Amino acid sequence: MQVILKEDVTNLGYKDDIVTVKDGYGRNYLIPQKKAVIASESAQKVLAENLRQRAHKLEKIKADAQALAAKLEGVSLTIGAKTSSTGTIFGSVTNIQIADALAKKDFDVERKAIVIKDAVKEVGNYKALLKLHKEISVEIPFEVVSE
Repeated sequence: MQVILKEDVTNLGYKDDIVTVKDGYGRNYLIPQKKAVIASESAQKVLAENLRQRAHKLEKIKADAQALAAKLEGVSLTIGAKTSSTGTIFGSVTNIQIADALAKKDFDVERKAIVIKDAVKEVGNYKALLKLHKEISVEIPFEVVSE
């Protein structure tokens, strides 16, 4: 079954992508949740027209993402956390703390765009991936220190 995504779906595709999914996934999850529509011939024509009209707007969004990526190159963060005597963090460092640290440095990044691969539960150096655009991502190093 081919569907047109109405919003970004993790591990599947981005908004306005035409993807092939299993029938049950499309019929029972994507379409009822309003995350996708069936990719009929008429829906594809409407999508093509909408993309054509939004092309220059999308170019601007991509240019803004590239400019932000250029500014973020070389930025490194230090995040304080309460720790035990062995260096283990009480809780963990999440994308919310990284978004807050970036906001303190005057970078406006949505927390949903920040991906941390492994759970950060100890003091040390880590990396987070910022997905600014579907074609543009930046890796930010951050250090977790004891408060």
